[in-house]
Amino acid sequence: MDSDLDIARRAEPRPIEEIASKLGLSTSDLIMQGPTVAKIQWNTMKSKSSSRQGFLILVTSVNPTPFGEGKTVTTIGLNQGLNRKGHNACCVIREPSMGPVFGIKGGAAGGGFSQVIPMEQINLHFTGDLHAVTSAHNLCSAILDNHLHRDNELDIDTNRIFWPRVIDMNDRSLREVTIGLGGKSNGLVRSDRFDITAASEVMAILSLSRDYKDLRARLGRIIIAESKSGEPVTAEDVGAAGSMALLLRDALLPNLVQTLEGDPAFVHCGPFANIAHGNSSIIADSLALSCTDYVVTEAGFGADMGAEKALHIKSLASGKTPDCVVINVTVRSMKLHGGGFSTGGGKRPPKEELESENVDATRKGAASNLRRHVRNISMTGLPVIVSINKFSTDTDAEIQAISDEAKLAGAKDVVIFRGHAEGGLGAGELADAVVNACKKHDESGRQYSPIVESGMSARETILKIATNVYGAHNVDFSPEALRSFETLKKWGLDKLPVCMAKTQYSFSHEASELGAPTGFTLPIREIRINAGAGFLVAICGSMMTMPGLPKRPAAMDMDMDEDGNLMGVFG
Repeated sequence: MDSDLDIARRAEPRPIEEIASKLGLSTSDLIMQGPTVAKIQWNTMKSKSSSRQGFLILVTSVNPTPFGEGKTVTTIGLNQGLNRKGHNACCVIREPSMGPVFGIKGGAAGGGFSQVIPMEQINLHFTGDLHAVTSAHNLCSAILDNHLHRDNELDIDTNRIFWPRVIDMNDRSLREVTIGLGGKSNGLVRSDRFDITAASEVMAILSLSRDYKDLRARLGRIIIAESKSGEPVTAEDVGAAGSMALLLRDALLPNLVQTLEGDPAFVHCGPFANIAHGNSSIIADSLALSCTDYVVTEAGFGADMGAEKALHIKSLASGKTPDCVVINVTVRSMKLHGGGFSTGGGKRPPKEELESENVDATRKGAASNLRRHVRNISMTGLPVIVSINKFSTDTDAEIQAISDEAKLAGAKDVVIFRGHAEGGLGAGELADAVVNACKKHDESGRQYSPIVESGMSARETILKIATNVYGAHNVDFSPEALRSFETLKKWGLDKLPVCMAKTQYSFSHEASELGAPTGFTLPIREIRINAGAGFLVAICGSMMTMPGLPKRPAAMDMDMDEDGNLMGVFG
């Protein structure tokens, strides 16, 4: 099969005005970013906000292998499949971060015949939204350090500065830095760190803001430090929030593109799901829901990560819960969780192990990892469809093993997905299952019971997620985390939702713990306050918010020819 890049380059994209017309939008509703990309005018966003609402379908996954299991492919393919079936549908996905693009992943715009285009542009810079987030975040950092340099009128405790700097790149050398070296004129000497832009609170704020007023208010609530008297110091206090909002004005507007089959797709915001809340923007979801009957969106990594945060963070901000959840699974991921590979979690297995039939390992993995994911989502009352992303080397016996275990776990339906090789045609079975599940859920009153109830303390929330979702026996809070709870209570922030930052490869904090581990103690190293975004971040174990590059980064196999064409990139 041809590479993703070759397939994308052969596509004949339609003018973005034609794609917009499928959403009931005209040229006057668009801010053109070229012939195949457009942002949506703010006045259009406002006029659509009270329109009818379609069904929302959330695509999630099992705990993945390092290859990824095709969640974005499934999201895009399902959108194409729904449109092929005559339904008015759209998908909403996150914008790729250049860190993973140049690191291990090599692109995140789908794959095969289920891609969004222009693929190269989407993966590299796109409309500049991530750069706007980086700039807004670092502007706040610059204003903060200037305040410290100019007499520190707010009496900020320089040992209690919470606001890092960010960059959209994987660079482990920036995890701990010292700034202000070179003399008094260069500012205050202090320790600092860089996070990746996808983990920035500004990214979370952009993703969760309903409108410009909400965006501006959230930016002002960002807590960047603590004063010597123990009071929070905000971005508003140092005078940074207004200028940050200016930099984000255009970034708040969703980006409209198309699939390979000419179906509408929004690409907007890109928080990671392991170290952030892992979902695209609520403003793009809202627009899509007002324009179509079915909206397919994805939540990053496994259902223990992005889907849990979609239900307990994103849904709280948007007021909209999914009508159906699709759990994407592969034979190779179940082999991994069933002990079928000589390598552990987070490591790429040998090709011969990937392609060799191993029904026992596949069944064991499905009976543990998949079943727990299905059970967790089913506890909320939402219907679960298991979609098996089929590869050419998968055998009928392996697929049957997954299907059997998924049904035993309570999945409403189990289907085979061939969207990578066949596009929307290979997603027809999944499209039918999703439509059926959405309609039945609607007829039954759209029942939904969150695992985490509103009003719980942060400590209770962490314990509930750890025990009910991850399978932990207990939680061990570090002394620093315990001190944070005292501060949160004093500041009236102890009942904010919690975003868990942990490895994506396991239910536990250890990537090597495969399947469905139980009885472990989950260590909480640190609690970070994202008051502007409206949640707390609990750092589990050794989780880092600045990734590093692998031994051979994908960037080393990328180049450009004399005509400016990209080479060796994105598969």
